[in-house]
Amino acid sequence: MLPRPVATAPGRGFSLRRTSLLNRSRATNLGVLGLAALASISLLFNAHFYFSLESPVSSDSSDVHVLASLPDLQSKTKLDHLVIVPGHAIWVGTNPGLRTQLGEWVFRTYQTGQESSRLEVFFKHISTAAQIALEDERALVVFSGGQTQPTSTTTEGESYLRLALSAGLFQSETFSRATSENFALDSYQNLLFSIARFREFTGTYPSDITVVGYTMKQTRFSVHRTAILWPDSHFTYIGIDIDGDNTQAREGERNNGYLPYLEDHYGCHGFLAAKRISRNYAARFPPYHLSSPELAPLMGWCPQVGTQLFRGKLPWTA
Repeated sequence: MLPRPVATAPGRGFSLRRTSLLNRSRATNLGVLGLAALASISLLFNAHFYFSLESPVSSDSSDVHVLASLPDLQSKTKLDHLVIVPGHAIWVGTNPGLRTQLGEWVFRTYQTGQESSRLEVFFKHISTAAQIALEDERALVVFSGGQTQPTSTTTEGESYLRLALSAGLFQSETFSRATSENFALDSYQNLLFSIARFREFTGTYPSDITVVGYTMKQTRFSVHRTAILWPDSHFTYIGIDIDGDNTQAREGERNNGYLPYLEDHYGCHGFLAAKRISRNYAARFPPYHLSSPELAPLMGWCPQVGTQLFRGKLPWTA
């Protein structure tokens, strides 16, 4: 049985003890403040840790983690001339001596006709660009084109580079001033993505651009150059076409290339956007938003009015 509580008679002593018990001591107040401070610090720390796990990696931190495997680019910073070869097909052969045989390439259906001449023109585009690089130590050749054919597991850009090396066009299989760009799905992306690939490969942006392609596509590339705000004085186009009558090909280029881009500079609406989707069989997504962050706003630019030019700042604009 518990003892009965001791009764204390009411009086002055009781009143003092009661008052002292009801008043908080200074030590108790300090203790509460200390606990509150510790709780606040803990809350802030945990919140920071939580959001650092849940938030997307910023472009600044990704440079450390994702791009850490890139080699030292100091030796490549002297390069400032970008030479672009837009791809038109995929070379699937192994012997460059058979390059004019149809079975050595994968085509789009509309490219049939004058096959051997067309294939030889592809090789002329490649060899012309290689010669430019051999004569200009500032030049980097970028063979551009994605995995556009469902019957091939490689890309246009990679196959052009492989053909150039197999044919000995660079006089060495270890030639260091030629690379591929493996994501472009049309001519606008050939230009923009090759600039991004140059930045990825050298760590800088080019001062001059030379494009080697079909003569009949020169006006189309003029529209592309304007769309990305590239200065005309630092842009050269070298055109090489098939020998003979190209009337039908020029008409097709005008109706399916030049005129659509004239109304939709960035190729992100209707007909041109559908063409990109139809060619992206492998669902590839380019990495250039990360490796060339200065170009990310331009890559995402798709104005409602197709002729409205990009308004942001670019590495080559004042």
